[in-house]
Amino acid sequence: MNSREKILQAVAQNKPTFSPLPDAQDFSLQLSQRQLQELFQNAVQQGAGKVVMLDGDETLANVLQVEFPDALSIASTAAQYQGNLNLHAIHHPVDLEEVDVAVIPSTLGVAENGAVWLTEQDCQFRVLPFIAQHLVVVLSAQHLVENMHQAYQRIAIDATGYGVFVAGPSKTADIEQSLVIGAQAARSLTIVLTP
Repeated sequence: MNSREKILQAVAQNKPTFSPLPDAQDFSLQLSQRQLQELFQNAVQQGAGKVVMLDGDETLANVLQVEFPDALSIASTAAQYQGNLNLHAIHHPVDLEEVDVAVIPSTLGVAENGAVWLTEQDCQFRVLPFIAQHLVVVLSAQHLVENMHQAYQRIAIDATGYGVFVAGPSKTADIEQSLVIGAQAARSLTIVLTP
């Protein structure tokens, strides 16, 4: 028996006894819908983002006009807003480099950290939320969960080719320990909460 076989045999003989996995804990605080929205809004604001509540007669188009009056190129994959850039005419992601505002729907928001779940299906192009100057995410208030434990129970990781949690605009503080917002990707994040 050579040394390799001796090592493998020793490993096989010294396996630890099987222990069952502990039951997953429920970290839910049982928040009301109002408390959930407040927690989400506070978390987004702490991450340098902004939440706009869409209610009454206000439309997504009104919000975009108020928030981004100087935007020339708006790419939208949200059903509520057309945008002025035809994403079906885009053949290479680099052609999105001039996008001022990207409007993307999300199916999940996490109240504890202000993160939203974006998939390839939501974005059409993986790079869209990161190459645009400003990112607007449209999210139903009914799609908020309290924490990441609940979020991972809701998402289907293998449903699309790509998915990412986005929390706030990009930031860095490595240079001279000075916080810079919008350093590598979108300079701002606005989440439009719909009823």
